[in-house]
Amino acid sequence: MDDNVYQVETDDLSGRFLLFYIGETTYSLPLTHVIEIINIQHITKIPNVPYYVKGIVNLRGKVVPVSDVRLKFNQPERPYDDKTCIVVVLISDMNVGLIVDSVAEVVSIERTNMAPPPTAGHRGGESYLDSVSQLNGKVILNIDCDKFFQSDLAELFPDSD
Repeated sequence: MDDNVYQVETDDLSGRFLLFYIGETTYSLPLTHVIEIINIQHITKIPNVPYYVKGIVNLRGKVVPVSDVRLKFNQPERPYDDKTCIVVVLISDMNVGLIVDSVAEVVSIERTNMAPPPTAGHRGGESYLDSVSQLNGKVILNIDCDKFFQSDLAELFPDSD
């Protein structure tokens, strides 16, 4: 019975995306992956991780690894401010935090309004894209969560599939 409840909730979120900013660029994550949004908090650094993995946070007793999306997209580092937040997402049965410059809103995007991402260049995050959309005159880069975390999960947890 719980599986049916989860399926209904997932269906209700299908086609809905959380918009966030890195600099002036608008990105989105499928709402089906988003668990919660929290303020920046103390991050405990851990050794021998990629430079964009800032460390771990304690989220109500759970250890959550946190990556800075700005750094992963090869953007210059900047100090965190009152708009900077952590978007906690569920990937491969694991909670992971994404530090973003700011979150904007939740929107619905029809699949018919999505175009394939550019294939040339693959610098600064293009290889992590699922699609590109336009909404209210803005270009939105839609992140493929599995591609985004694939190398991180393999590096941080080499024994997992």
